[in-house]
Amino acid sequence: METKMNKKKEFNVGKMYEKYGLALILMLISGFFGAINGNFFSLYNIQNIFKQSSINGLIAFGMTFVILIGCIDLSVGSILAFVGYIAGILLVNYQLPIVVVLPVALLLGMILGVINGVLVSKVKLQPFIATLVTMTIYRGVTLIISNGLPIRNINKASEVMKFINRGEIVNLPISMVIYLVVFVILWFILDKTLFGKYLYATGGNEEAARLSAVPVTKIKLSAYAISGFLSALAAILYISRYNSIYPNAGQGAELDAIAAVVIGGTSMSGGKGKIVGTLIGALIIGILNNGLNLLGVSSFYQEVIKGIVILIAVVADRKKSN
Repeated sequence: METKMNKKKEFNVGKMYEKYGLALILMLISGFFGAINGNFFSLYNIQNIFKQSSINGLIAFGMTFVILIGCIDLSVGSILAFVGYIAGILLVNYQLPIVVVLPVALLLGMILGVINGVLVSKVKLQPFIATLVTMTIYRGVTLIISNGLPIRNINKASEVMKFINRGEIVNLPISMVIYLVVFVILWFILDKTLFGKYLYATGGNEEAARLSAVPVTKIKLSAYAISGFLSALAAILYISRYNSIYPNAGQGAELDAIAAVVIGGTSMSGGKGKIVGTLIGALIIGILNNGLNLLGVSSFYQEVIKGIVILIAVVADRKKSN
């Protein structure tokens, strides 16, 4: 009888943690940094967190789709740099309007994502190897095009880019509004559409999904296309925020994205996870980065701390799966 009661308690605690654990962690981290540094809860700093989280969060949303099918995408940071640099050239050097540049940038990101999908689903390369290769190639092409030089003063070339950087709606930065709109669309796709069910089925058991007439190859191509598209959208927010683009932009973005996805509860083995978890996970990473910067913690130590956070999240995921 007592054993049953203990099991019931453990079950309830587990369920409670699954529902509210991330929100609690978010509040605890925020409270910790707020107690140590009075500027943490200032409007200016909160807007900064939102702006940074929206860039990482968009990449993490794309990573969620890829991880849900049991794959990985290491090329997201390189796609951000590649697309951001091309967009910068079109805006500054050729002075094209944003209505032309934006669709070109998003289409380019999608094409780069599809290339990843083809290597994984058609050529049958391991996702880690395939995207490691494209990560290197995309970065290399960016360096060749740029000759190692940055593009500056991007916002001067476009009022729209300036507005994306400085505009607000009810004290929320425009970049955060874009981010939240994208979140709602992706939540609907994953939770309410047949495509979303196919994603989960492919990641849960690919062979069973194939036998159940799920178009696994198309699903994989689509997941990588979405990842590329969202990395390209993140590139637009990136060049708007920093008013420039360097060929090494986005280095390490894949780690922050993976961290946000795993912290958000998506299983690295695929088939399990929610986009809302990634939303909170990206915010946790954003707060962690911001808080450590406010405390003057060296970027070298920050990498170690983020690595430990990812390790803890992955170990927790493995234990949960077992």
